[in-house]
Amino acid sequence: MGLLDGKRILVAGVTMDSSIGFATAKVAQEQGATVLISNFGRALSITKRIAKRLPQEAPVLELDVTDPDHLAGLADQVREHVDGLDGVVHSIAYGNPETLLGGKFLDGPWPDVAQAVQVSAYSLMSLTQAARPLLTPGSGVVGLTFDATVAWPAYDWMGVAKAGLESCARYLARDLGPHRIRVNLVSAGPLRTLAAKAIPGFSDLEDMWTTRAPLGWDNTDQEPTARAVCALLSDFFPATTGEIVHVDGGFHAMGA
Repeated sequence: MGLLDGKRILVAGVTMDSSIGFATAKVAQEQGATVLISNFGRALSITKRIAKRLPQEAPVLELDVTDPDHLAGLADQVREHVDGLDGVVHSIAYGNPETLLGGKFLDGPWPDVAQAVQVSAYSLMSLTQAARPLLTPGSGVVGLTFDATVAWPAYDWMGVAKAGLESCARYLARDLGPHRIRVNLVSAGPLRTLAAKAIPGFSDLEDMWTTRAPLGWDNTDQEPTARAVCALLSDFFPATTGEIVHVDGGFHAMGA
């Protein structure tokens, strides 16, 4: 038996097979789930090719979480493949690396900041609301964050957006708890995903984990993070919501 036998899971925001979203979809399938994945725009064709690399090719939905029409049509798209959802994974974030990252905090223009907050934080609520007609009692929503309790080198306005995401998750947990929908986040250490490679100075973050993570840290291995996401989607955390689970080799617990 798998941890997610019989579960129907939407993983929103899968582009490359090096992404946490792809790793989550793979582990979820290995654990018995039926998985749908999503992307939009020019990246959609890439996602359709990547879907073939999963253990079972997953249906690919077109979903731009900033497009009200896409959100309104999500339930109908999902119902073409499954009759409901037991879990949603929010693997979505964006901040313009040319204006918001790599030491540009003091110069970040509001339109780009607003876009980063909408895509990376507000979308957790909008995606969850779009999926609500499909979610069954006991369902889980899991998002991905990078510890927003401190200021990191290079991360700048994406750190602010992740702080918004973490707060959003807590308020969603409050409001959806009475409907028996759990909302949690996984805070991963730095991983060499496509998004991370776009951050100027990202290597400064990676270097910290080399000496300070007590369990060590492999920045090319997305599977530990994916396993944590799948665990939170499973029935083994029925009374856990509003939580941030760190998957970072223990780095977050260490002092200077």
